Amino acid sequence: MTDLTREGAEKLDAADLLAPFRDRFVIDDPSVIYMDGNSLGRLPIATERRLAEFIRQEWGGELIRGWDHWLTLPGQVGDRLGAALLGAAPGQVIVSDSTTVNLYKCAVAALDARPDRRVIVTDKENFPSDRYVFEGLAGQRGLTLRMVESDPVDGLTAEVAADAIDEDVALVSFSHVAYASGAIADMGSITKAAHRAGALALWDLSHTVGSLPAELDASEVDLAVGCTYKYVNGGPGAPAFLYVSHTRQAALRQPIWGWFGQREQFEMGPAYDPVPDVTQFLVGTPPVLGLVAVDEGVKLLAEAGIHALREKGLALTSYLIHLHDEWLASLGFQVGSPRDAAQRGSHVSLRHPDARALCRALISHGVIPDFRTPDRVRLGPAPITTRYVDVWDAMNRLRTLATQ
Repeated sequence: MTDLTREGAEKLDAADLLAPFRDRFVIDDPSVIYMDGNSLGRLPIATERRLAEFIRQEWGGELIRGWDHWLTLPGQVGDRLGAALLGAAPGQVIVSDSTTVNLYKCAVAALDARPDRRVIVTDKENFPSDRYVFEGLAGQRGLTLRMVESDPVDGLTAEVAADAIDEDVALVSFSHVAYASGAIADMGSITKAAHRAGALALWDLSHTVGSLPAELDASEVDLAVGCTYKYVNGGPGAPAFLYVSHTRQAALRQPIWGWFGQREQFEMGPAYDPVPDVTQFLVGTPPVLGLVAVDEGVKLLAEAGIHALREKGLALTSYLIHLHDEWLASLGFQVGSPRDAAQRGSHVSLRHPDARALCRALISHGVIPDFRTPDRVRLGPAPITTRYVDVWDAMNRLRTLATQ
């Protein structure tokens, strides 16, 4: 890729088979260059229409009668998400609650299944909420939280993870794609290392889902969680998902005993008797409006195809890094993400001592990036909506600002 002119970017867009999907999203101000799709995805036009219809026809028209078909939405949407984006067979994914709450439920279930083990393993570069949950559980239960060192750019290696896993470990949990650098962890190898030691593996897929295949069943993952408001375009505060492998469902008991996880729910029984499948991980009344929005986002991504989305994500981020090398490397920037495209998700961090100020300046000049402490300009070109000219324009404006 040698043509670094804007015309060259336009040619790439003209050859992009996913380009027509951009027209299926709400873009009220085309002058704004959105480079934060890995924090909040754009609004699909189909979601806007379906929510309006749902509010008027189902909520407004059906009232409580709607629960006859709303009750099954967490599993229905979960199955669609699992099939299209997670490599998960039906009956293993539900959409409910937030990512942190789902992480807590899965972590406690795993720890209770290994009561004689005293160690939780994660890494220092993991997303803060994950680390806080594990810190809280370790403190409450008198466990050891073993925090391994992972490279802030190239991420966690399978060897480093395996070295931290022994027969004292109950739970191993990492992010598949690092939130700061975009580095991809070897989910299959690390899960196998956990299993060899008799531990359970819990993965956070928040920066994975919708941007690259996860292949949960093939990797023999025990548990996974993730959000739907990034690449899945489910909207602000959209309900998250959790995955529990068929091989683990009978042995695990989640800690929040709510009536939506109860067998014969409307019998209002005197004691908790959990459903013997993944729906035991439900707690309270599902967020129906959020589930409807997630469903539309999943449908769009399924139509595009996760492998096509992955291919474009690799191409966009490689193009971005190439522009960095030509324009920004001499201005004090460094690439804070893996250069090996196969080891990188769909976002790139550029490191600079004045990253915070540069992010503010970019926003004031019509480019929306993300700042990640201490020195990262994080750029997330969502494959389904971002054009090559968007990347070119964003990097050109960053170059201009850095020279002022």
